[in-house]
Amino acid sequence: MIKTGLDVLLQAQSSHFGKKRLGLLSNQASVNRQLIHGRIVLEKKFGDQLCCLFSPQHGFFAEKQDNMIESDHSVDSVTGLPVYSLYGEHRKPTPEMFADLDILLIDLVDVGTRVYTFLYTMAYCMERAAESGKKIVVLDRPNPIGGERIEGNILRPDCQSFVGLYALPMRHGLTLGELAFWINKEYEIGADLEVIPLQGWKRSMVFRDTLYPWVAPSPNMPTPETAMVYPGQVLWEGTDISEGRGTTLPFEFVGAPYWCHEEILELLQSVELPGCLLRPVVFEPTSGKYRGESCSGFQIHVTDTAGYLPYRTSLALLQVVLKLYPKTFSYKQPPYEYEFKRLPMDLILGDKELKIQLEAGIPVTEIEAGWQEELQVFDKNRHKYFLYR
Repeated sequence: MIKTGLDVLLQAQSSHFGKKRLGLLSNQASVNRQLIHGRIVLEKKFGDQLCCLFSPQHGFFAEKQDNMIESDHSVDSVTGLPVYSLYGEHRKPTPEMFADLDILLIDLVDVGTRVYTFLYTMAYCMERAAESGKKIVVLDRPNPIGGERIEGNILRPDCQSFVGLYALPMRHGLTLGELAFWINKEYEIGADLEVIPLQGWKRSMVFRDTLYPWVAPSPNMPTPETAMVYPGQVLWEGTDISEGRGTTLPFEFVGAPYWCHEEILELLQSVELPGCLLRPVVFEPTSGKYRGESCSGFQIHVTDTAGYLPYRTSLALLQVVLKLYPKTFSYKQPPYEYEFKRLPMDLILGDKELKIQLEAGIPVTEIEAGWQEELQVFDKNRHKYFLYR
């Protein structure tokens, strides 16, 4: 049976933290196996040592739908504790937010993709902890898309943003706890860092293998299947194409009113896309891009999680769309995740050259070959931080 870091901490016989004052960075997905939220069970175990809460992007209850929709500070109606928003006026906690705590517990459901902002909220908390002499304790959770396969180009420095601060590939194959160790060491953060590891998790496991309950960590991440396609499908956020927001299958659906199933599928035949099927669909978003309009597109069905390459699949589909609809297709313009000048697609891809290569029609597999050496260096390096083998 899988036990998360939260489960392990709760079952520990000792108080573990003495009389230290505790803060908790989490959101609605931070539950135990019985689906009881972490702040409730931690307060039961530690009493008034738990003194404040912090929330990442989308709000404490993951109620905010899209990027740059901020959350205000609030008071939790269940515990009466203050909730400090780290996706509003501040994305890095202020010294005042850390004044009343000794240890910040971090219990977040990550989705294994470079552009998911929770890992950068964690990193900013680590920076503040190092600056203020506080401790960070990460309560680890599974990487829902597995810990073996990695995929994608390494982020370039000129594409750094809140959707990419570090030299990670799009799919990094690390848990949040492993990422914390990697960031702390490789970027010399210097935080007093502890990770309470998972028990029973193997790197080959995707989330469905864990038999642990899934709670959406953000409003458009409703299922583990969404997380599986996300490392590729997140690209559409940088375009005029609907990534399925406003439907029941965000990121699994993709399309636009001007797409034609047959001509897209015909061109895609030239690229090997293992582990998935693109099923033609028509959908009508109730919000977001093309609200109330019929979009022709596809649902991505993952048939083999071990073989599926989400980044290649979506890059190949994007390249076909660029070729077929050059006069209709457009990139999303700024702002995007607090960046007001740089093109969102460059920030998502993490390398300006990649967009140029796609537009030039260079085959995706050839583009992939160009980043393999760097990817192998990252792969060798990440092994130093493995908590699970």
